[in-house]
Order: sequence, then structure tokens, then C-alpha cells
Amino acid sequence: MAVEVLMPKMGLTMTEGIVGEWKKKEGESVKKGEVLFTVETDKLVNDVEADVDGVLLKILCQAGETAECKKTIAWIGQAGETVDKAAPPLVKKSEGSKRSIEKNAEQNHVIVVGGGPGGYVAAIRAAQLGAQVTLIEKEYLGGTCLNIGCIPTKCLLHSAELLSELQTRGAQIGVAAEKVQLDFPQLMAHKNEVSQKLSVGIAALLQANKVRKIDASAAFTAPKVLELTMADGQKSTITAEHIILAVGSINVRLPVPGAENNPNCIDSTGALSLERVPNSMVVIGGGVIGLELACAYASFGTKVTVIEATDHILPMLDSDLTAVGAAHMEKMGIQFHLECSVQRIESDTSGTEKVICQSRHGEQLSFEAEKVLIAIGRRANTTDLNLEAGGISNDRGRILVNDRMQTNVAGVYAVGDCVKGYAQLAHTASAMGEVAAENICGEDSRYKELTNPTCVYIEPEAASVGMTEQRAAAEGINYEVGIFPLRANGKALLLNGGEGLVKIIADKKHGEVLGMHIIGPRATDLIAEGALAIRLEATVDELISTIHSHPTISESVREAAMNVEKRAIHTRNN
Repeated sequence: MAVEVLMPKMGLTMTEGIVGEWKKKEGESVKKGEVLFTVETDKLVNDVEADVDGVLLKILCQAGETAECKKTIAWIGQAGETVDKAAPPLVKKSEGSKRSIEKNAEQNHVIVVGGGPGGYVAAIRAAQLGAQVTLIEKEYLGGTCLNIGCIPTKCLLHSAELLSELQTRGAQIGVAAEKVQLDFPQLMAHKNEVSQKLSVGIAALLQANKVRKIDASAAFTAPKVLELTMADGQKSTITAEHIILAVGSINVRLPVPGAENNPNCIDSTGALSLERVPNSMVVIGGGVIGLELACAYASFGTKVTVIEATDHILPMLDSDLTAVGAAHMEKMGIQFHLECSVQRIESDTSGTEKVICQSRHGEQLSFEAEKVLIAIGRRANTTDLNLEAGGISNDRGRILVNDRMQTNVAGVYAVGDCVKGYAQLAHTASAMGEVAAENICGEDSRYKELTNPTCVYIEPEAASVGMTEQRAAAEGINYEVGIFPLRANGKALLLNGGEGLVKIIADKKHGEVLGMHIIGPRATDLIAEGALAIRLEATVDELISTIHSHPTISESVREAAMNVEKRAIHTRNN
């Protein structure tokens, strides 16, 4: 005779339970004392054993479903025996994403190490999905981006843009201003005010989402075990079933004589905290960080020289964008020396630094400046994390993850600049943080680099998403190109004189948008249209058939799409 399997009551306050996992399938033999299924409650996960021998005839409450205590959830009997199905248990679907983490206290707990754009976003998203979240941050919320990176740099660049606009185009557009001056201390005060407001906002969001914050540094002492060190030196240990590492990156040091411990050799952090505008600056590195700061200080009146070891600047951008940007920066007075390797830095008694370089032809070159900005890249900030003790696989400190942001240690995730193989961008970290949190909380979320834009806030600003023409050619893709010059766009003409362009790379057979590249006013805002087009596998026909408002820079996106088909209205279709 078949025997009912009941949802057990495992405590005075328990009224219902969630079936976590069936250890046996319908039709399989069961022995008394074998684990038959697991039950999850708000606090516990328990194994439930079979009371009798037999065959699991019927499961009435599937994994992930909820039943009241003492209700029938299955039947055990003899092979071929029928059971009464007329009275199924009172079952309701659990909340899906929350179910997988509503286990015991440890499994419901998510630790996030790092409060930057990857960490705080991951913490908030996990809290939204029902997790109890602890955020560990040793310095300041918002990380490099908010405090010593993206936001303060853009504050400088915004002031630089206003200053340059008045000085170079003010009279032309009818806004003549005599003796326009830069108030550098006030500029820095404004920068600090903006960063502080955003940091306070993040703290409020964490509090609103009931995220616990601990001010401490963290290091592994064993897999999933972190030792926390407070500012006063006190130590404690914390562990959880799920950990998200979001420790970001730090500036790479220049390994040449004279650079170390030289107060006039600064990194991006130093460039954002100068007390006055230097008369001259050598920028070592032709990437995003170096050139953004080069543009800012050139606008402030600094004589800027850029030294780059390779034969090109801004390698992440399409070459047509780089050409426009380089030409404009040269008009600003910025000098470029490519294929030029730094050998050493010498200081003289007047406080001037001499940067000694070697050209590609082997000749020695020397550049003098008050300040030397070293911007040769960033590396994962994992040295103090003790990844080896945590068992975390890495490549010279860069954590290895899959597209779910999982490391090799089950339950441990990593996001942002500290992982290997992805763009080191704030929005990359935030997207990864959401992916990690969602996977921890039972969803199937994956990070896709395909729609990740690159934004460069040089003058004029540039943005890129998807394939460049160089990559499409290298991969042998049969593609076509549409270009629209911004000198033919009314809004661009009044904003910056029409400097810049929009470029679209499309598959020749189907017209699918493969890449979009913009340099000019509003480029970093407009690039979202390109990212969405790629995400939706849109074609140039679909961009063309979408009406774009006038007068806007966005009209140029449609015109570039039309130029792919040689039907642009406001430019020649060569």
C-alpha cells in the first residue's frame, strides 16, 4: 500500500517549506533512511529521509515549489501501484530568484569586497533580490571612478571646455568676454563637491537597500574566509557562501630611473589634486587617461607634450576618429612624439624634470617640464587580497572569470577592473556587478561585451561600440561603411563649428549594424543608439526608417546609415 510523504514541520513557527531538491526521481527505488529531498525555510536547509522502503511513485510538489507543513508532497509504494491524486498539497510557486538564497543565514549572506561602480551596484542588486549584503570598503564609496577618476576628470574637462569655448569661439558666436580667467582653486573645489554629493548619494542608496557597510580592508586567509583589518588595526574574520570581489585597479608605475619617489612625477590621482596649473607637462602614455588630462591642462594654458611608445594613440578607437582627435589636439598646442620610449627622468636644481627618451631611429630626445604625468595603464588591485590563500585562479593578479563572473571557487565572483580580459571601464564593472548578483540569486545572467561602448572625453569627445573598420577588415568580414561629417549637421555647427563625424560599419549582405563610431559634440551620449542597434541586431534600414528629431546631432546617425546605402541627403554619397 502506498505511503504519503509529507512536508515536515521542523520548528514551532514553521508553517510551510520549499522543496529545494529531490534526491530521487519518480520510478526510482528508495530505501528507508536515504535522503529523499531537501527542505528550505527562511533560516535552514534540511535533508528529509525516507520512512519506508519502496519506489518513489509520484512527486506532487516539484523543486522550487512551496507546500504547507503536514501536506502530502509525494507517494512511496510498490512498483506499478497507483496512488490517489485527488488531494494534491497546497502548493504555490516560490519567488524564483530569491529561493536559491533563502537558505541558512550563511547562504543568504553575500559579501561584496569593494565599493566602486562594480561593488556598490552588485550590493544593491543582490539586496533587491533578497540577499543580506555586507559591503567591505577600506577607503571611499564610488571607488576610483567617482573620487579620483571618471567624475573628477570630467569636472576638469567641463571647465576646460567652457574656458576654451569662450576663448576661441566666444566672439564668433556673439558672446565676447574680456579677460576670461581660470579660477583653479574653485575648479578643484567644484570637483570635490560633485564627488562628495555622489558619494553621499551612494551611501544613502546602500542604506535604503539595507546593505551593511564595514570600513575595512579584506584579505583571504582560506577559501571563502576573509580577514578584515579596520583603520585602527583591529582584525576580525568574516565568511559567506557568496563573495563578490570588486577591488578595481591602480595606476601602473613607470619602471625607469628617476620616476620613483619623485614629487614632480605624478599619476592621474596627482593630476586631479594639483594646487596650481603647471606651465608645462610631459604626459607619458597616449591612452584615454593621459589624453583626457592632456586636453584639460592644455585648455588651462599648460604646454603639453605627449610621449607614446607605440606608433599610434587611442588604439581602442577607429582610426578615422583618432585622426580627427589628434588633429584637434595638435591645434590645441599638444605635441605628440610616437614610437618614443622613456629611458630615464632627471631632475635639476630648479625643479624642472627632464624626460630622456629614445626614438625609433635610436636617437636620444629630451623633454623638459614642471610635471611629468605617468599614464601608462592600470593593473588589478589584488596584491593585498591574498588570492592564493583564497584559492582564486589569476594571471599576475588579474582574476579569471567566466561570462557569469564566476571564479574557479564555487560561490566566489569577481567583477570590474580586477578581472582579466575585459575593458577597464566603470560601466563595464557595473554591468558585471549586476550579472554576479543575479547569478548568486538564482537567475541565469551573462555578461556580453558586444554592446559595451568606449567613451573618450578628449576634445572633441569620442565614442565607439562594436567593430572598428580595422577589425572588420582583419577578420575578413564583407562589410560596408557609412560616414557623415558633422560639418553638414546644423546642431554640430553651432556647438563646435561642425568638427567630427559619425561612422557606421555594417554587414554587406544583410545590412546589420556591426559598429558605430562618433567623434564630436554629444558623442558619448549618442553612442547608446549604436549599442542598442547592435544588441537588437538592427539593420541600417531600421535606423533609416526611425525618424530622428531636428535639429540634433542624432540626425547624423541616420544620415551615416543612409550613406551606407549611398542615399544620404545632406552629404555626398561617394
